[in-house]
Amino acid sequence: MTPIGFLGLGNMGQAMAGRLLAAGHDLVVWNRSPESAAELVASGATLAADPAEALAAPISFSMLANDEAAESVLTAENLRGEAGRTHVNMASISAAAADRLQALHTAAGIGYVAAPVLGRPAVAAAGMLNVMVAGPVDLVDRVEPLLEELSVRVWRFGEVPRRANVTKAAVNFMILHALQALGESITLVEAHDIDASDFVELLTNSLFGGVVYSGYGPMIAERRYTPAGFSMALGLKDLGLAEALAEEKGITLPTAPVIRDRFERALADDELKDYDWSGVAEVTRRG
Repeated sequence: MTPIGFLGLGNMGQAMAGRLLAAGHDLVVWNRSPESAAELVASGATLAADPAEALAAPISFSMLANDEAAESVLTAENLRGEAGRTHVNMASISAAAADRLQALHTAAGIGYVAAPVLGRPAVAAAGMLNVMVAGPVDLVDRVEPLLEELSVRVWRFGEVPRRANVTKAAVNFMILHALQALGESITLVEAHDIDASDFVELLTNSLFGGVVYSGYGPMIAERRYTPAGFSMALGLKDLGLAEALAEEKGITLPTAPVIRDRFERALADDELKDYDWSGVAEVTRRG
């Protein structure tokens, strides 16, 4: 098979890279901390000496934490080499960073596709992600079979890469609201001596059966915030992405300041800061 590069082996990156490796692809992996690649290498992946080696593959993927991480790895220097390659950035980055990275890739003669995902590491490992993709049609057609190996569905959002990042930020903004709504409603019923787990069971088996409520509802009811599947800091980062998009278009998001206050308080708390982002509900619970 054609070699595939994969950069960024955090929880999500490892799960996705592992899925591609299990499908039989010739995988070249890179991570800032090489020990994170050990399991993949033991399963047959090749460890790249530097980002440029992984990016030299005809098709490469990256799953890096934020704008800073993505732009420190996907540099003009690391992108040098043969033209005609395609890179798929699967990280939740800002639309502005997507624009900058698209320009860098174009200058290097490399196709750029944005493909952020919905799902936690276990979902990625099972190949059940939802992938939001945007980029030139020919490039998306080229990488879609690989994205399908990672997902239950690939959703196309046009030819401009930033559109996929805008979509992901808007989805995460809704998740942030769901976490806050759960925290407030659970606090309300607990104050009136109603069991939180019973309340969540009602929600998830009646009007709120979606994966966000059925996944995070029991975690909040039972205070199961560790180990963190998605960190508190990343939650605040994603709120910032939505706020930046709103500012770009002169839109007011009336609820954003409330959610920002909750996350900033959680991150200032020595106990809460290391919890899963659903642990932000404890800020409301504590009053």
